[in-house]
Amino acid sequence: MAKRVYQVWKGSNRFIFDGRLIFGPDAWSLIITISLVVIPVVIFCVFVARHLLHKFPTYNAGYAILVVAIAFTIYVLVLQMLTSARDPGIIPRASHPPEEEFSYDASNRIDSSGRHTPSLQFPRTKEVMVNGMPVKVKYCDTCMLYRPPRCSHCSICNNCVERFDHHCPWVGQCIGLRNYRYFFLFVSSSALLCIYVFAMCALYIKFLMDGDYPTVWKAMKHSPASVVLMIYCFVSLWFVGGLTGFHLYLISTNQTTYENFRYRTDRRRNVYDRGCLNNFMEVFCTKVKPSRNDFRAFVQEEAPKPSPNARPAEPDDDFGTYHRSKVEDDLDIGGDLLKISQRRSIQEFDEEIDRRNDSGRPGTASESEVVSELDRQVPFTGTEIPITRTDARNSSWGRRSSNWDISPEIFTKNTSVAGSGSLVTEKERLVGERK
Repeated sequence: MAKRVYQVWKGSNRFIFDGRLIFGPDAWSLIITISLVVIPVVIFCVFVARHLLHKFPTYNAGYAILVVAIAFTIYVLVLQMLTSARDPGIIPRASHPPEEEFSYDASNRIDSSGRHTPSLQFPRTKEVMVNGMPVKVKYCDTCMLYRPPRCSHCSICNNCVERFDHHCPWVGQCIGLRNYRYFFLFVSSSALLCIYVFAMCALYIKFLMDGDYPTVWKAMKHSPASVVLMIYCFVSLWFVGGLTGFHLYLISTNQTTYENFRYRTDRRRNVYDRGCLNNFMEVFCTKVKPSRNDFRAFVQEEAPKPSPNARPAEPDDDFGTYHRSKVEDDLDIGGDLLKISQRRSIQEFDEEIDRRNDSGRPGTASESEVVSELDRQVPFTGTEIPITRTDARNSSWGRRSSNWDISPEIFTKNTSVAGSGSLVTEKERLVGERK
């Protein structure tokens, strides 16, 4: 059964709902973050907002305090999920290094025999133009691609992320091109929620002081939940409020957290800065780019590309075609060598007969002489060889223009020599023609 992309994903992400939601490997931290938001709000609604319902009798405005607290909390949680459960801008991995960047270097590598062997190399960095300025991009060994500008590889998620800002442990996800807007809104909304809860708790203490508890200490003693919430919100505001201010600065200068910490000492020009207003418009008013990954798509098997030095595999099938063809080639070569040997033996035999005739011997030889001479020239191997004459042979023995070919039947498995009347041995044919 074909698998989907999220089932064979090589990153460290976690998927739920069949790949519809993607989280980082530390997604468990979401439980802590949600608890830090929900539990204080529940305490606020039960111990503070409930007592403020009738403090504003006109239009029952006291209910608005409770409704705003609940709605604001839901809004913060939605922003948190939009930040945590979506693709932050992951760049799909390549299945092989970029071939167009390959180069061969024969100057350094020397094999065991002392010869120079070219080695496959490609540059680790290259330059691209951004707003008319050259920017270096690096090659990622893990993803096997050149990272686009402002892209970096997250060591926690094990992915290359576009416009990588940082990996946030509080939301358990990388912050990048596709979720930075929601991350900033989550942080800033959390800061506003802290301010709201702190203000309503202080207002409730004020109402207590105006009533039966004239001093601050008596009012705080009457409502300890308000005091705890005020302390909690004050401490949290230092964190989320400071983070909000820092990211406002980054947005106004079109920087990322990664760029700010890494290049702050370089004193080089920021090629991405388009002015404060345009920078804010880029973050909040542009359409979020679609994901480069379809995590629910079925995996398409891609044949591995051979390395430049790899030799192509020999074709083979289940019926041994390759082995049969190899054996047939060997038999053809053996047959050719056998024909050459036989022709040479016959020619030498002819030359011997001619020499005997020239020396005064009779021109015809007896059968026993022919057989003995053939025994010397062509040793008997016990195998009958079918011979096919391609030219009509005349009565002259010394004619050497005829061809002797070995019949293809010699290479068949089941050669039936004894039962075939048309197959005679080489010696018998030569004797018969001599007669």
